[in-house]
Amino acid sequence: MPIRLLPETTANRIAAGEVVERPAAVVKELVENALDAGARRIAVTLEGGGIERVVVEDDGHGMGPEDLGLAVERHATSKLPEEAMLFRIATLGFRGEALPSIGAVARLSITTRPTGGDAHALTVEGGRKGAVVPASGAPGTRIEVRDLFYAVPARRKFLKTPRSEADHAVEAVRRLALAWPEVGFRVTQDGREVLALAPAERDARIADLLGPDFAAAALPVAGEAAGLSLSGLAAQPAYTRATGTEQHLVVNRRPVRDQLLRTALRVAYRDLIAAGRHPVAALFLELPAEAVDVNVHPMKTELRFRDEAGVRGLLIGALRRALSAGAGVAAPAPALTAYAPRSGWSGGWRRPEPAALPDRIGLAEMQLALGTPPAPPQPAPALPLGFAPPRLPPAPPEPAPAEHPLGRALAQLMETYILAEAPDGALVLVDQHAAHERLTHEALRAQIIEGGVRAQPLLLPAVIDLPPADAARLLGFADELARLGLEIEGFGPGAVLVRALPALLGPADPGPLLRDLAEELAAYDEATALDRKLDAAVARLACHGSVRAGRRLTPPEMDALLRQMEATPRAATCSHGRPTFLRLGAAELEKLFGRR
Repeated sequence: MPIRLLPETTANRIAAGEVVERPAAVVKELVENALDAGARRIAVTLEGGGIERVVVEDDGHGMGPEDLGLAVERHATSKLPEEAMLFRIATLGFRGEALPSIGAVARLSITTRPTGGDAHALTVEGGRKGAVVPASGAPGTRIEVRDLFYAVPARRKFLKTPRSEADHAVEAVRRLALAWPEVGFRVTQDGREVLALAPAERDARIADLLGPDFAAAALPVAGEAAGLSLSGLAAQPAYTRATGTEQHLVVNRRPVRDQLLRTALRVAYRDLIAAGRHPVAALFLELPAEAVDVNVHPMKTELRFRDEAGVRGLLIGALRRALSAGAGVAAPAPALTAYAPRSGWSGGWRRPEPAALPDRIGLAEMQLALGTPPAPPQPAPALPLGFAPPRLPPAPPEPAPAEHPLGRALAQLMETYILAEAPDGALVLVDQHAAHERLTHEALRAQIIEGGVRAQPLLLPAVIDLPPADAARLLGFADELARLGLEIEGFGPGAVLVRALPALLGPADPGPLLRDLAEELAAYDEATALDRKLDAAVARLACHGSVRAGRRLTPPEMDALLRQMEATPRAATCSHGRPTFLRLGAAELEKLFGRR
């Protein structure tokens, strides 16, 4: 078949597919144009999910009749005064494709009025441009898009339901609103207002969009390096989501879903949150325009950085500093159900499965003087029916010092949880195993940084029988495991000889430990970085070297554990990402008892 040139209308409709993917893309492009025009108020109207009708109104600079006629021509833009600026993009839009692409597949009408000038209007239907005519309108621009994809019905069949398309469009506005807090936004969907944001400071806008729970769990993030500046908020590890939709990343005022940034965010949290959970954050990166290429994706949501390693290092380092505080920041309260007389208790607490291994703990390292469990209390003698023992005035409790946010230990519950009272009167529940697991993990990590974990040679080397594949896998990491204080060597087919264990673990049984380590290492393929595998091994060692559920602790031991948590980095979660403590303030208790 001979080569031929496509008609201009057909070529424009094909090109429009790169820009106009769905109604959300129309909304995004039009709102970005409004922001570039200096708008301070933007209103979006959706009908039929944006498929039937989209209206975007702004109070920006507006356009004169000559600019209006050029605005719907392909590759016409006011945002690149000179071609060299293509590599120093300082605006959201710059290609000059949005309006002509929308006009190629829908019915487009524009009414605009510059400050101090007259209003004019223009229509485009299926790529056919009308004349610029006088009109009436307020300063700014009003753009209406009707019957999206009427000119390409095959594309319309691939759209989702109106509700789904509307959700995507509202989300596009939310992300832009996060990046531009000084601008007011309003979105109306089928006559119902679904988003109303007044101009605000950035932290207030984040709280409006991500909710009060995130605001309560958020930690400030800040960092600078070589012309790069990072700021924003990131949630504590105990506050996560099932998906990554609430990871808001903004680069030079542009919301993006860049894979490099998302990967750096995941790496910063990787040993703090449970597998399958995702961190929540609103982060803002500023860098010179020439240091980033925003022209690598049709939707401009992915970027290419000149110094990728510098950007990645800044993000990971700043996040880890923010997350390195001890357990002094209040953790999110558990989901609680108000008291209902007929339904009974419906709280979400659950006792962990009892461990089958004996207790093991590094005494000197963790500064927890855990001795032998006290003798079980003797049962009180039976009292005659109706007899009440004399009441003694309770001793006045000693309040916890303000510098101890986890408070003072009151009791141990179910030989698993420590109940404490915070300085402000809130109740704190600590999972003793999860908490000490994090303390052991951080102690191991500190020793690795110092040059290696201190090993404790066994008086009698232990021979551990394993499946041949597991034994071979462990022996393949023998040098790396030696850095962790675990010294092993081969002992015939399917057996491993253990000569030393990490001193932090105390008198541990190496059998279950080696089996778990082999399983942990098998979970990562050959391409996984060695440091990730070592992180998994450290987490497993910490788990085996920690106070178990079911271990009786004395009051001084419980208080010592609380103080260590407050002084230990990342102590709000264990090595597997589970929370180490929960906090029940007045609001949560009032909800439990039906007082609010």
